[in-house]
Amino acid sequence: MKQKDFVFNLCLLIFLNLLVKPFWMLGVDVGVQNSVGAENYGLYFSIFNFTLLFYMVLDMGTSNFNNRNIAQNTQLLDKHLSSYIILRLLLGVVYFVVIFAVALLIGYRDVQLRLLFWIGLNQFLSAFLLYVRSNISALLMFKTDSVISVTDRLLMILFCGLLLWGHVTEKPFRIEWFVWCQTAAYLITIAIALAIVLRKAHLRKLHWDVLFFIVIIKKSLPYALITLLMACYYRMDSVMLERMLPSDAGAAQAGIYASAFRLLDALVMVAYLFSVILLPLFSKMLKNKENVIPVIRTSFALLFLFSVTAVVILYEYREPVIQMFYPDIAESSVPVFRLIILGLIPISMTYLFGTLLTANGSLKQLNIIAAVGIIINVTANLLLIPRMQACGSAIASFCTQFAVAVMQFAIALRIVKFPFSTFPWLRCLLFTALLVTATVLAPRILHIGTLWSLLVLGTFSLVLGFATGLLRVNYLKTMFAKND
Repeated sequence: MKQKDFVFNLCLLIFLNLLVKPFWMLGVDVGVQNSVGAENYGLYFSIFNFTLLFYMVLDMGTSNFNNRNIAQNTQLLDKHLSSYIILRLLLGVVYFVVIFAVALLIGYRDVQLRLLFWIGLNQFLSAFLLYVRSNISALLMFKTDSVISVTDRLLMILFCGLLLWGHVTEKPFRIEWFVWCQTAAYLITIAIALAIVLRKAHLRKLHWDVLFFIVIIKKSLPYALITLLMACYYRMDSVMLERMLPSDAGAAQAGIYASAFRLLDALVMVAYLFSVILLPLFSKMLKNKENVIPVIRTSFALLFLFSVTAVVILYEYREPVIQMFYPDIAESSVPVFRLIILGLIPISMTYLFGTLLTANGSLKQLNIIAAVGIIINVTANLLLIPRMQACGSAIASFCTQFAVAVMQFAIALRIVKFPFSTFPWLRCLLFTALLVTATVLAPRILHIGTLWSLLVLGTFSLVLGFATGLLRVNYLKTMFAKND
């Protein structure tokens, strides 16, 4: 893939997701949180994260393995698809047995178990959709995958929007409705994505092949372990909050944490979109022994500019931003958001260097790093939750993400062997210093509303990126230039 194509597809993917997912996360999802209350949403959020802890069972690393494998060997799509579908169904059965067994052991009952069933079903559908999409992106059909990536959220906006604001019912919104809307949206999106893949694969019938299942799971297990370990250190905070504190306080603190985490999660989505394109791209380039340094450098500059800009501006404007979305719990949510938003920078870097290591097949190193991340996260949560509640989990989250990012960068530097000078460190430092100065002075100079201030500072950041040389006009022109 030419670099101009990489940039174009990346821009298209981000553009479509920025059109849809911010409204989904910060409009519909926030509307649901405010409608059902912090305690009810906190219960949903903790169960949702509980199901993610066992996502490995659902996926077994097959999506990442399949993405890398098909990107390097496209002729295998016809052969593998029919058996993969059967395998995903079998893994779904195992997943439900595991989550309900563990849920009963840790004390889930009645309403928690009913909610667990539907959230678990949605996780199965989400994992199945991810597998189907892995085939689309592995074939480098990035434009198609970009559209599919927002289809389920568009449907969720439609369904939940009608229930929240469409006056189709006089009953107060229930958290169960939110979960059922997700189920419907996933089913429709899977049908569309599967139809696209079937046109390429010419599937005639499903194929039961036990030997194939064993071989694929064996090859995918390192990817599965990464998925499990990353889910643990990224999603365990709210589960530990809800379980470690008294029942009412635990659910309420999990809800407060969820409000701050949701804004972080919305921003992390931009960094995640980089990995969607980078994984098959890196895989193909590394196999063909192509130079990946230009792509690494470009991705780093874009991710650094995005993450630092978001963190600096939102840290300064944390109170009005939280008040805008969560007026009822703003006083409790602001201190948590102030801490948790810092994690956006290291998380963004893990989507670059972790993806590079995955494409390179450096799974042992990634698993060791993730295991260390879990140890840091659990230890910090055990020490901080009893004293600081949700704020303690936010500190634990940032410490974990920072440590993981540093370790991944160091390993990538050694294994992939790109020079330390690949990255414009002095320009990054200059950009950050100038942006912090401008952002601190902005409230004293700009006597305008919060949204306008965010827009002005965001524009200033982009201009500053070019002015400091973090983004280079000539380099971008070269990437967009016609190239045979």
